[in-house]
Amino acid sequence: MTETDYDVIILGSGPAGLQAAIHAARSKVSVLVLGRQLKSSLMRAHIENYCCMLPTVTGETLLSEGRQQAEKFGTRFLDEDVLNISGQAPAISVKTESLDLKTKTLILSMGIARNKLGVPGEKELLGKGVSYCVECDANFFRNEPVAVIGGESAATSGALTLLFYTSEVHLVCKNLNVSEALARQIRESAIQLHEDRGVRTITGSSQVEGIELDDGSRLKVSGIFIELGAKGAIELATQLGVVLDPESFQYIITNKNQETNIPGIYAAGDICGPPWQMAKAVGEGCVAGLQAAAFVKQLRKSS
Repeated sequence: MTETDYDVIILGSGPAGLQAAIHAARSKVSVLVLGRQLKSSLMRAHIENYCCMLPTVTGETLLSEGRQQAEKFGTRFLDEDVLNISGQAPAISVKTESLDLKTKTLILSMGIARNKLGVPGEKELLGKGVSYCVECDANFFRNEPVAVIGGESAATSGALTLLFYTSEVHLVCKNLNVSEALARQIRESAIQLHEDRGVRTITGSSQVEGIELDDGSRLKVSGIFIELGAKGAIELATQLGVVLDPESFQYIITNKNQETNIPGIYAAGDICGPPWQMAKAVGEGCVAGLQAAAFVKQLRKSS
């Protein structure tokens, strides 16, 4: 096993991911957790309704101690976002901002947050040029100028993808908050980078016609991709063919063992749907971690 090969890779370092890591690592398999813990929705929370925990504890404290627990059992952490997932167990490929990794099995526990800009025109022109998913909608803007809004992995990887479809790609952000390697790739590409800029309004009547930036300048574009934060959990899941709930297409369907429809791929936490409670996330993470470890051990027996 090399430094880029793992038995279990866990996407997401919130309570579901941490509990999965603790149980998988205790089962004597190699575990890597990916994701920036500072982005966890629990980080700024105060916990007062979790069994056996008094007095109120901060989410930051809980996440820090959970990471220490996981590390004690041998879990490794990489504070990078995931850009792409491909392949099948036991040879799943996971591309981060700086590394190409391999894993035998995968646990998805990244949450489901979808950040919006909250500017005029965003809501009105959704589906009329405004999109939140490059992978879903890039093909609709072939040979058209587009803008991507955001400075993290979702936006930067999306902008690079759009170079293969569109006539012109603008990337608008306050700053590039990605690895040095990915930032360098952006700056050396044909992407037109508008750093230290924000969006004031999205213009158009029946279709997107452009955007006005907070410095008063305007960009004439046909499509706007709002990609704030890390690569969306659902976008990553659908790359693998993981089945979503048929009504909202927002959550991953799992069985009682936290198995998805794809062998060797598990899910836990908010990405599996409500209620949005830490107790649920931790319980599902426990099951997912144990099941993933069992999957790996079964592979060892059959090899």
